[in-house]
Amino acid sequence: MHKYLFGFMNNLKLRWKMLVVVLPLVTIPIFIVGGVIGYISYRQAYLGITQTSKDDLEHITGFTLDLLNSHHQQFQVYKQDKAKSFREDLAALTNLSFNIVEAEHRQYASGRVDLATARSEARSALKRVNVGETGYIYAMSSKGDLQVHIAREGENVYHEKDENGRHFIREMCEKAVRARPGEVLYIIYPWRNAILGDKHPRNKVVAYRYFKEWDWIIATGGYLEETYEDVNFEKRSFAELKEKIKSKKVGKTGYIFCMDSRGNFTVHPTGEGKNFYDAKDSDGFPFIREMCDKKKGWIRYPWRNPGDREPRLKIVRYEYFQPWDWIVAVGSYEDEFYQEANEIKGRIIESMVVLTIFVCIVAVALVFLASKVLTDPINHMLEVIRRVKRGRLDERMEVDSGDELGELASAFNRMTQIIKDNKEMEANLAQQGKMASLGVLSSGVAHEINNPLGVILGYASYIEGKLPPDDPNYGFIHEIKRESKRCKKIVQDLLSYARTPRPTLEETDINALLEQIVDFAANHTDMHHVAVVKELAPGLPRIMADGDQLRQVAINLILNAGAAMGEGGRLVVATSLDGEEHLSLTFRDDGAGITPENLERIFEPFFTTRAKGTGLGLAITRQIVEQHQGRIAIESEMGKGTTVTIRLPVNREEL
Repeated sequence: MHKYLFGFMNNLKLRWKMLVVVLPLVTIPIFIVGGVIGYISYRQAYLGITQTSKDDLEHITGFTLDLLNSHHQQFQVYKQDKAKSFREDLAALTNLSFNIVEAEHRQYASGRVDLATARSEARSALKRVNVGETGYIYAMSSKGDLQVHIAREGENVYHEKDENGRHFIREMCEKAVRARPGEVLYIIYPWRNAILGDKHPRNKVVAYRYFKEWDWIIATGGYLEETYEDVNFEKRSFAELKEKIKSKKVGKTGYIFCMDSRGNFTVHPTGEGKNFYDAKDSDGFPFIREMCDKKKGWIRYPWRNPGDREPRLKIVRYEYFQPWDWIVAVGSYEDEFYQEANEIKGRIIESMVVLTIFVCIVAVALVFLASKVLTDPINHMLEVIRRVKRGRLDERMEVDSGDELGELASAFNRMTQIIKDNKEMEANLAQQGKMASLGVLSSGVAHEINNPLGVILGYASYIEGKLPPDDPNYGFIHEIKRESKRCKKIVQDLLSYARTPRPTLEETDINALLEQIVDFAANHTDMHHVAVVKELAPGLPRIMADGDQLRQVAINLILNAGAAMGEGGRLVVATSLDGEEHLSLTFRDDGAGITPENLERIFEPFFTTRAKGTGLGLAITRQIVEQHQGRIAIESEMGKGTTVTIRLPVNREEL
């Protein structure tokens, strides 16, 4: 068993090994702790049943109080029609007051009175207007300063709060200044006027309008209670409320009852309308009297209903509802709550099973996450190692941590760099050997080629002298002579490749140079099967360059592209301004492309993939570009083509 287990483990990936090892360490304690907690919770359910019953009774009491309060607050809904009429009356008075203030402002604007007199007249006029029994008109600034008021004129009430703690004045000021011209706004808030002897808050309605010229908010306010009364509707609503309270069940046999502070039952399943102030429990204690005296709290007493063999302990939560002088009580027998405890036991077991499964799922996810954090860097290292093994010594491991894996990656990168340096050293030694061979080769080739080139140049010059400039063949002879000179210069460059000849610099128009080269290359026998497209950017600055050397570079790249394409191929020769400091020359073909292995060696001298190639073309090309302080780059994809980009500086650095 031990052998098979560890054999199985050895064949697993690292993250699966972590899962097999860590998951039991997480799930087994969860099962143990879950069982212990479930047992303790089950026991505590019985020990805390009294508290549980109190919580339920507290909730039902609060519900009943909310129901009473909701009825009390919403009872006035039926009065909306009259309230609407009241609002319209307030709006009319507000507009009337606004017109009074506006008229006084016109008096001031026409110069008949000064501003102080106009405002004084407006104040007197507004104070004389009555709104119902206790309502009145007042005005204040947008900062809350009372400009007109029957009792508090001159005070700042910006931070005044209503009975619910709302900053109603601040709200009026903010909305008034944003109101549309001529718009009348409304606000309703509870207010208790101690001067009028109010014991309870009454809803006050205020209509207001903003007079911008004086920064006055003109408001008309009055109490809703002064406008209507309907006793019959209140009685019907009260009867419906009592039925709602009676229909609410508390456990199996518990119920809600209400009484006033004198012991008169106002809501009760059987004793409604009776007085139980002196009622006593099974032990002879007057529990109703205590409830009426304390008005709120808890009480527990033994009670025996008709048909019961012995009294049962009853618990009651009672609360005082001040608006109606009611004591709201919710009671139930304690033994009925033990049934809930048994149900709690089953729910605890179910919850622990579900919780355990959930935690196991989360644990698996976290283990996978942890394993991913640990194994992803290792997998990245393995991938880099595989690429380095295939010869890609430029690959480097990412070092983004300071742990052992980070140290390992740093060490591997240093080792790869050392190997790369050694490879480059070997390549340099091989290059030096090739350069030596090139010097010997160049000496022989220069002598053998220069003689026939001299003959060609001689005859071309002779024929050129015999032909008039307007002769159709004159241009061809001139091209033969120029290209023969270029061939002679190429031989000289080949001879001097090892000693790095310096270019002869002069101001050069790159676009004009490429125009000549493309026209020449289009007529070359190796380019008849392809189309050469020019995309030359206008307005390029002239640069200091050796025109012959760049001509050699361009022709070499164009002919290479033509050799890589079949019938119907397309070569794009483009120029552009790369920022303000570099010109870009691009040669883009849709040929066969270059393999990644050959792409790394493409600039090496004598490296070629052609049967008759010398392998010096691209080596000389790069040498010429670098002597012009430029850079050459090749991008290629098999089957899609190759792009060669040359970047030349607009302003050369003096060396």
